[in-house]
Amino acid sequence: MKITRITTFPVSIPLKPEYRMVSALGRHEVSKYLLVRIETDAGLDGVGEATVMSRWSGETVWGAQALIDRVFAPALLDADPTDIDAIDQRMDAVAQDNWFAKSAIEMACQDIVGKDAGKPIYELLGGPVRNRTIKCRFSMGAYPPERASRRAKELVEKGFTTIKVKVGTGIADDVERVRAVREAIGPDYEVVIDANCGYPDAASAIELTRQLSDCNIGLFEQPTPRHDYHALAEVRRAIDCPVMADDICFDLAQARECIRHDACDVISVYPGKMGGIRKARRVVDLAEAAGVACSIGSNLELDIASAAMCHLVVGSRNMNIERFPGDIMGPDYHEVCVVKDPLVISGPTITVSDRPGLGVEVDWSVVERCAGT
Repeated sequence: MKITRITTFPVSIPLKPEYRMVSALGRHEVSKYLLVRIETDAGLDGVGEATVMSRWSGETVWGAQALIDRVFAPALLDADPTDIDAIDQRMDAVAQDNWFAKSAIEMACQDIVGKDAGKPIYELLGGPVRNRTIKCRFSMGAYPPERASRRAKELVEKGFTTIKVKVGTGIADDVERVRAVREAIGPDYEVVIDANCGYPDAASAIELTRQLSDCNIGLFEQPTPRHDYHALAEVRRAIDCPVMADDICFDLAQARECIRHDACDVISVYPGKMGGIRKARRVVDLAEAAGVACSIGSNLELDIASAAMCHLVVGSRNMNIERFPGDIMGPDYHEVCVVKDPLVISGPTITVSDRPGLGVEVDWSVVERCAGT
């Protein structure tokens, strides 16, 4: 089988007003992402999604489209899409990093592999190790206390038992927001916090947890800046709750640094930020060998990338979502769905299909209506 064509489709999709995100990275109100379609000489095609966000990964929809159209596509034409290792090698040979652009290509190839085999991707990962219905936490923006309190109550009523609160906007504001959430939902639900590298040093992050010591925080996600593994390890040694590495870990080498520094209890892993399902799975396996748990993170994906995330969770033992719930809720944040057969989201759960490949079929008429640059 050979790749005959790679086509890119930029889309612009607003978030629902009540789901718009505020964090240490700024505001996210419209998702400008890139969809990819790979066609083959066997009549099979696959789809992928680059969930790009310049402030977070450094990638943009315009850059990802140019890279795929002008660099990856010429390098991959006539390649065998079922040889994922070779596909990765070709992309890595012509471009460093650009994880989300690479993941869109790899995701589409994985979709083709599954369709060709007549199996869902989780079967290709070794078979399901958990149910296809995945219970998630909810990632809530860094809202003012009154709004945070009201939203937390709504989420509990919807069935969520773990709420992630964005912090990193200043100790005083963060403490007020987290306290408002804890007071709103009471002691029986889990509250976790995510700073998105919003604190400049370990001391600031440690001080936040000291002031929140009576709020029973279940997890502190990415409290310190990127690249500073020592600071993350310092926070981990100083606080009582588990520490999750996310923004600091994009690839296997960075995962090794997290492990080498004893910097975290959990690594947030998802195909988009790690260049695809195969590379993400390598991080999951490395962490397992080191006794470090993994969970699934999110960049507010649409159904295509969310399906890839679900397959990784269902097919990977060390994705410890039972202890550390992930947040594969991206499709529910958006006003428009780009597939004909959406992932089933009900309250805190999302269910991935058992159909071959990713198990989703893109509605290209919707993609055309949502076209944007």
